Amino acid sequence: MNRNIRIVGVAVLGMFLALFISTTTIQVFQVNNLANGPENRRSQLADYEIERGPILIDGTPIASSNPVNNMYRYQRSYANGPLYSAVTGYYTYTQGSTGIEDAMNAELSGKSDSQFFAGLNRLFTGQTPAGAAVELTINANAQQVAYDALGDLRGSVVAFDPATGAIIAMVSTPGYDPNGLSGPDQEQVLDTYNQLLADPNGPLQNRAIGGDMNPPGSVFKLVIAAAALEEGIATPDSPLENPATWTLPGSTAVVNNPSHGSPCGSGETTNLRIAIEQSCNIPFAQLAVQLGDDKIRAMAEKLGFGHEFKVPMTASASIYPDGPLDDAQTGLTGFGQFDVRATPLQMALVSGAIANGGVVMNPTLVESVLTPDLRELQGQQVSEFGRAFSAETASALESMMIGSVSSGVASNARIDGVDVAGKTGTAENGDDEPYSLWFTGFVATDTTHIAVAVVLEDGGGMGQSGTGNGSAATIGQQVMKAVLDG
Repeated sequence: MNRNIRIVGVAVLGMFLALFISTTTIQVFQVNNLANGPENRRSQLADYEIERGPILIDGTPIASSNPVNNMYRYQRSYANGPLYSAVTGYYTYTQGSTGIEDAMNAELSGKSDSQFFAGLNRLFTGQTPAGAAVELTINANAQQVAYDALGDLRGSVVAFDPATGAIIAMVSTPGYDPNGLSGPDQEQVLDTYNQLLADPNGPLQNRAIGGDMNPPGSVFKLVIAAAALEEGIATPDSPLENPATWTLPGSTAVVNNPSHGSPCGSGETTNLRIAIEQSCNIPFAQLAVQLGDDKIRAMAEKLGFGHEFKVPMTASASIYPDGPLDDAQTGLTGFGQFDVRATPLQMALVSGAIANGGVVMNPTLVESVLTPDLRELQGQQVSEFGRAFSAETASALESMMIGSVSSGVASNARIDGVDVAGKTGTAENGDDEPYSLWFTGFVATDTTHIAVAVVLEDGGGMGQSGTGNGSAATIGQQVMKAVLDG
């Protein structure tokens, strides 16, 4: 073999190897990304050839697909779109999808593993391809009450059953109408999407489970109280120091109780019960320093902080700051400030753990997945996230939270005839910035259990004049009462 033939042979072999490696990489390692990528219009058009399954509440569609005479064959439509936008999300040709539409896409589009044989059956019988229906755990009345109560305010409400994790209400305002993103005119869809994206109020943010999270303020005192009880450094009625002001260790920053310059209660000492009922800052700052950031973080993580829950869309992990923190920083976290951030879902889970004897349940929006002929493919997935604290600690926290509503600063959450457990929060965002207002709590009867969390940004429309009890507790009360009233 002469030299030229060898060179050509080596070149051909090199080209063959390069082709082999590139095709293997594409077909083996990149196939899923390419198939599911937003730029794969052929795959997306194929999705539109299937009648996408509906999203249901008590059997009534809040999202459904209707046949149309254009290239998409079906168009998605939403009943009461803004009311349910935090739940359904949107489904578009060019701008992707969010919410249940995204998280349950495999089921809704008929591509989940559990629908494989049903798909084969339709292929051989000539039936029209169709996706599964997703029935939600949402209580339509509670959802409507939460939505109406929030009105034009910027905020969110989450309510769930603390025994099962079933989410009863999930509202984020301002919402948006997903119908504006599901039409066939893609220029119009893009224009609507860009308007929503540019809106300074962030309607595309789902504040219930993510977005720009707020400092939890005084509702985080429940986490500190749980850690203090579990560590045995306080009981509900054991005496605590009761200064009128307190300078954070190693700093010049001064902590005040809600009534600036006043102690927590009238006694020479105070206790955890009074501190919860009156939402005093100094006892919790001192307890936080005594506990240390590692123990606070450990309790927060047992309650779900630092974890992304799948509801089934991903809920952002709420934040207790990474350590080590100095004593001044740790003291500020004692009343939910410094770099603590939380979603309403997370604070509802804290109340839910207290209502559920210390056990945190994994939250979910999905009650069942049904075939087009209404056979159940999947029931509600009830599962524990874990035990955060003992039943004794849960009982002590419940009694203090009931006191906060019956005779403390969460009085607007009262409901005649039942004991409501609650805690308010009024979180600072900076010297001149509006407060974030919070309420979290729960109520339990023989037949009904509900835990709720409310956050109002921009001080509930009142800047630094709003309080957690003034607006957030009132909304929480309305949602809990709606569930109790059935």
